[in-house]
Amino acid sequence: MIAYENLLELNRPFTERFKQQFDDFLNSGWYILGESVKRFELQFAAWNNSAHCIGVANGLDALTMALKPYNFEPGSEVIVPSNTYIATILAILNNNLTPVLVEPDIRTYNIDPLLIEDAITPRTKAIMVVHLYGKCCAMDAIMRVKEKHNLLLIEDCAQAHGATFKGQKAGTFGEFGAFSFYPTKNLGALGDAGALTTNNPALETVVRQMRNYGSEKKYYNERIGINSRLDELQAAFLSTKLEALDAINNHKRQLAGLYLQHLNANFILPVVDDDYKDVYHIFNIRHPERDRLKVYLLEKGIGTEIHYPVPPHQQKALQPVLQNQSYPIAEEIHRTTLSLPCSYWHTPAQIKTVIDTLNRF
Repeated sequence: MIAYENLLELNRPFTERFKQQFDDFLNSGWYILGESVKRFELQFAAWNNSAHCIGVANGLDALTMALKPYNFEPGSEVIVPSNTYIATILAILNNNLTPVLVEPDIRTYNIDPLLIEDAITPRTKAIMVVHLYGKCCAMDAIMRVKEKHNLLLIEDCAQAHGATFKGQKAGTFGEFGAFSFYPTKNLGALGDAGALTTNNPALETVVRQMRNYGSEKKYYNERIGINSRLDELQAAFLSTKLEALDAINNHKRQLAGLYLQHLNANFILPVVDDDYKDVYHIFNIRHPERDRLKVYLLEKGIGTEIHYPVPPHQQKALQPVLQNQSYPIAEEIHRTTLSLPCSYWHTPAQIKTVIDTLNRF
């Protein structure tokens, strides 16, 4: 069986370091917002070419907190792609704001810059882009729209650790980059974890206070905050895996290259462009008989996933907000997309087996 993902195997190269870090953590006697969090924040900021990194509890909190410093009037609008994971939209709703969905480019699966401007109204305050599957959005065109209309830009980088557009890393274009370190990410913790990056020191101060009950100094609260602190132990684990992140990304690019080179013309493959350096958190293909293909591969001992089977506007939870809306491009992507094995622990030989099996479909 070639599993889609195997977290035990994925983390096996780091196991001995993790054990030592756990012992150091346990013996330190300091378990919340200690030296491990400080160290990881400095390391990740430097690695991502950002001035500041603030560790938080998870990726959804990072997205939610990125909107909070602005105190937008309830009902203000935030533009977001129509084919994102629901967390991006939940972050908007959790701030009492209105998500305005814009269709993606069918080639890249990222928000179509040519459609953003048509969605802007006097109530529009921000654009929340999503670098889906590990490919950066077309940031030149998006930045032009942002600056023309004086909008906030937040980047959902949950799947794009290290992805670049014209040499610039995801999470460095807007006011905030929001990262998830969920265990399956290219940089994954051993539990929930997240972070915000920013080059604005004032925003960094606000979010650093906000994650800790609105406090920077113990028992002195500057603002209304929440409890969303990056766990000290997860920060230690992340520091270890950060040392290997470039190697992880390069390995996934190598596996993606095999798919791109050898899969036949029956499958719609990810677009490759010199302006983009993708990190392939997810290697997806599209096929009109996606569900039958998924069953076929499972019968042959190959695991796959669907990211994602239901578009946001068709989710039951979002019907009160997005009812009666139609997004045919998002629907087509969600109906036909299939995610193939492409993990740090997979070998080229395994991927060649997947390719041969796919080509016989």
